[in-house]
Amino acid sequence: MDRRQGRRVVIVAFDAAQLLDIAGPLQTFATTCELVARDAGGTRPYDIVLVSRAGGPVRTTSGLVVETKPLSAVARQPIDTIIAVGGRGVHVAARDPRLVQWFTRSAARARRVCSVCTGAFLLAETGLLAGRRATTHWEFCAALQDRHPDVRVEADPIYIRDGRVWTSAGITAGIDLALALVEDDLGRAVALQTARHLVVFLKRPGGQAQFSEPLKAQAAAGADGQFAALHAWMTDNLASDLSVERLAAQAGMSPRHFARLYAARHGTTPAKAVEVLRVEAARRALEETPAPIKRVAAICGFGDEERMRRSFLRHLGSSPLDYRRRFAAPARGRGALEAAD
Repeated sequence: MDRRQGRRVVIVAFDAAQLLDIAGPLQTFATTCELVARDAGGTRPYDIVLVSRAGGPVRTTSGLVVETKPLSAVARQPIDTIIAVGGRGVHVAARDPRLVQWFTRSAARARRVCSVCTGAFLLAETGLLAGRRATTHWEFCAALQDRHPDVRVEADPIYIRDGRVWTSAGITAGIDLALALVEDDLGRAVALQTARHLVVFLKRPGGQAQFSEPLKAQAAAGADGQFAALHAWMTDNLASDLSVERLAAQAGMSPRHFARLYAARHGTTPAKAVEVLRVEAARRALEETPAPIKRVAAICGFGDEERMRRSFLRHLGSSPLDYRRRFAAPARGRGALEAAD
């Protein structure tokens, strides 16, 4: 390959693909090329090619049509990275023998193979995920595990790297994946420069949860509104006594009945629900305010820094200090925690 053209990144699309699964990674690599070329005298680190089985127009689930090249366009070319996108049409694509065979052959000569969202189903069909850790959109993790029991599916991470195979969660997580690939190739400084230019949330670590615990609670409350008011009260009183006894009293039940009913309805214990709500509140405080970590731990109900640190490691795979270093806004104004001092 002519290195002046950069590493060839092949993005594989199909009818009824998710537009953001295509556009997110494509724009991330394209922006990186623009920034690096500007700073390095015209050298572009990537050569990006969007392909589909037959080439030509591909209609995405949003209705927007994108133009693609046929698989044959890259059949004899060196390939650095292959990315399978997701979307409603992935299950039809995964049953297409020609596409699966092309993917299997091309993956064997590529440096790395990736999927965005439900593109993991296409990777799994080729056998590339057998025995590996992988993720996909949280809504389809169970289906991926049922269909491919030899894959070690993990529902929480935004993206996972297992050797040369990378998989990501749903939709916008494709941008996180692409930024991680850029960092792996060109270093953290270039990846952060790209993230800033795209005006995205810098770079989330792969182990960060796909969606926040308040959203989980709200989704559960939407299906069963019995505890909706309790969840709102818990969120407003994180520094208070949130023992099972106190929560049961707030819900108007006996502690034993409350604990059993809550676990049955939400698949977790009240104590664990309290912990994740506190982690979410502390996470936002670390991002949005300059309050000392000790103060954040107190306001969010952890009691002390060490307890908060252990909770962060369990749920985010990062200490509070490391989390703040990664995600704190560059210039934080006075917030609610400061006003409370």
